Amino acid sequence: MISKEKLKQQFKTIMSLDSHPGHISAGFAVGVFISFTPPIPGLHTALALIIAFVFRLNKLTCITGSWINSPITVVPSMILSYKLGKWILGGDGTSELNIRNLDWASLKGIMLHHSKPLLLGCSIIGFVAAVAAYFICYWLVVFFRRKDAALAEITREMEVVGEDLE
Repeated sequence: MISKEKLKQQFKTIMSLDSHPGHISAGFAVGVFISFTPPIPGLHTALALIIAFVFRLNKLTCITGSWINSPITVVPSMILSYKLGKWILGGDGTSELNIRNLDWASLKGIMLHHSKPLLLGCSIIGFVAAVAAYFICYWLVVFFRRKDAALAEITREMEVVGEDLE
C-alpha cells in the first residue's frame, strides 16, 4: 500500500534531482501523456521507460508521470476520451456498444468502429494534460528549490546557462 510518507519522499526526491527544471518537467509531461493512452495493463511503465531512454528524458519523472492516471480514474477518462473523439469525428458521443456475437468478426468490427474516437480523444486529453503537467512541474521544482539555498543557486545557474551543470 502506498503511504502518505512514501508519496512525500518521492515528491522530495523528484524536486531535488540534480537536473534542469525543464528536463525534469519534460520527462514528467511525457509520462502524463502516456498515462492517458488506452490502458494496456503493465505497458504504461514499460513504454515510459523506453521513451525516456530513447529521448534521454529523466527516467524517474517519466515513470512517475505515467502513473498519474490511476485505476480509479482510468474508466472516467476513457469515457470522456471516447465521447470527445466521437464528437470531433461528427457523432454525438452517445452510440451504444452492442455486442451480439462473441465471434472474432463481430469483435473486430466493434474494435475498429470504436478505436478511432477513443484514440483521438485520448490523444487530445493526454496532450492537454501533458502541457499542463509540464508547467505545473516546472513551477513546483523551481518553487521547491528556492527553499534550499544550494538548490536555488544551482537552479538559477541552470536557467541562465539553459542546460544541466556537471
